[in-house]
Amino acid sequence: MANGYMGKILWVDLTEGTIKSEELSEKVCREYIGGYGLGAKYIFDRQKPGADPLGPDNILGLVTGTLTGTPALGGSRYIAVGKSPLTGGWGDANSGGFFGPYLRFAGYDAVFFTGIATKPVYLLVDNGRAELKDASGLWGKDTFETEDILKAEYGRDAEIACIGPAGEKLSRIAAIINQKGRAAARSGLGAVMGSKKLKAVVARGSQKVPMFDAARATELRRRYLPLLTGHAEGIRKFGTPMILMPCATSGDAPIKNWDGVQAIDFPTVEKIDANHVLEYQEKKYACYQCPLGCGGHMKAGKEYQYSESAHKPEYESLGMFGTNLLNDNLESIIAANDICNRYGLDTISTGACVAFAMECYEKGILSKGDTGGLELTWGNHKAIVELTGLIARREGIGDILAEGVKRAAEILDKGSENYAMHIQGQEIPAHDPKYGLHWAIAYRMDPTPGRHTTNMAAIRAGVQFPPMDPKSQYGRGPAHAMTQHMSCYVQSTGICAFLVMAYPGVNTFLEFMNAITGWDVTVEETVKTGERIFTLRHCFNIREGLNPLKYHVPDRIVGRPPKTAGPLKGITLDEEAMDRELLQVLDWDLKTTVPSQKKLHELGLDDVAKIFYK
Repeated sequence: MANGYMGKILWVDLTEGTIKSEELSEKVCREYIGGYGLGAKYIFDRQKPGADPLGPDNILGLVTGTLTGTPALGGSRYIAVGKSPLTGGWGDANSGGFFGPYLRFAGYDAVFFTGIATKPVYLLVDNGRAELKDASGLWGKDTFETEDILKAEYGRDAEIACIGPAGEKLSRIAAIINQKGRAAARSGLGAVMGSKKLKAVVARGSQKVPMFDAARATELRRRYLPLLTGHAEGIRKFGTPMILMPCATSGDAPIKNWDGVQAIDFPTVEKIDANHVLEYQEKKYACYQCPLGCGGHMKAGKEYQYSESAHKPEYESLGMFGTNLLNDNLESIIAANDICNRYGLDTISTGACVAFAMECYEKGILSKGDTGGLELTWGNHKAIVELTGLIARREGIGDILAEGVKRAAEILDKGSENYAMHIQGQEIPAHDPKYGLHWAIAYRMDPTPGRHTTNMAAIRAGVQFPPMDPKSQYGRGPAHAMTQHMSCYVQSTGICAFLVMAYPGVNTFLEFMNAITGWDVTVEETVKTGERIFTLRHCFNIREGLNPLKYHVPDRIVGRPPKTAGPLKGITLDEEAMDRELLQVLDWDLKTTVPSQKKLHELGLDDVAKIFYK
């Protein structure tokens, strides 16, 4: 068994009701690390192409990383993986909280589910034992109720990842929730969990992650804790809302379904800034052993009634329910965020669906008759909260919007596709690629399109990156590829991106990895391993018949036509040039995007090469 790993994974056949434990080899661990790296390896190898994302053949995985549950600063994450019902391709979703570490303490690095149960079930993983239990009494309950019931039965030291009614009703924008507000939100994997009639996974245990040098890992934590730099203090004080104002005023945040300009359309943005969010915060919240504690629990509302100690909305939720809807009522954003957490919805996708509906209402595609009487005018915070509830419950117009904006536009027709802000079905997050040019490449070319958390390893200190003009759209390929691959590696370790970005440099990360695994990992190895992981996720999509060059990126996102005012005035993205540069660096075909045979062999993906080069 490799150090840094429990050494076992679970395979649960829900159709047959059987559970098998499988040994995890050190070779696979080192080549694929964990998280979506390990997930991609197992799912690519064992799932036939063409599987229905909501059918029995789709494999759903909950996978931890090498550093999850260890002394490494930020080692709190797990990643849900599977075929996305939103995009029809590779899906993954990253979450913090406590579930990931406790799955390891229960004795396992990952659990994979196949088939569909005959009735609702949950999986109990308890100190090396695993058992399927009847969840009929939990079906229909929200994520808060589900967690409370299961903790009452198994104790406060049990951690739960579960779905709410949105996942049960197969909403394609459904999330998997733990800690009543930490979400594996993107890719619609909550719907995959619901399709399998899997309500929850309960993890409880006292096992420790084996480490090569546990004393060294603990000493590194003590040493680097006071040296966290960059955004660390701001995140510690405000959490991610600290970037709301800079993002809004710089043009990064979406305004009026991506068609507006903050200074013109939303001059009251300061009403939802970090300082005001902090006024509503009752106490801080931190993921497992996190020294920053970027989360928070909120005070009771006055205008809106939401759950006691509701989670603080993150930047993405503030952007999608605030600036994107011209909504400056902070309590309504907290309330909408809380509905999403209770019912198990992705706040990014849900906010995008509300914006889509509002613009359709403005353009006359939707009427009050269609909306059940709701006046979906920009900034109407009462309508925003009510529509969020309809989406969560799949009632009225919410039933259509719960399919995501791509399918909602196909149902409504009448030109509504012009207002559906998505890439290959995945709603676009609250960052404008005309502002952050790395997103201009990643939104299309990452195996999970429309993903803002890719290409953000941000541990550049001590690393020689290829030169690049940060303000130019051209010449970005080599630097983008290197950062992208390092990011894949880092995220596969189960470490939080915000902590990594606060590390003094890459050596901090490598020291933690080497103390825990004993592998003597180098920067060069992180780049190559990350490229292997990135490439295998991409090959999953190619095998499913998807080509990212054929994905449509909305004209507003590209800047076609360019804005006539604001910080992004006059900017149009040269998508073709940026994509071509990256493809050349990656050694992928410039039309099909299939990696070259040489590249696949170079990465040790010999079995994958046999699929594409017979």
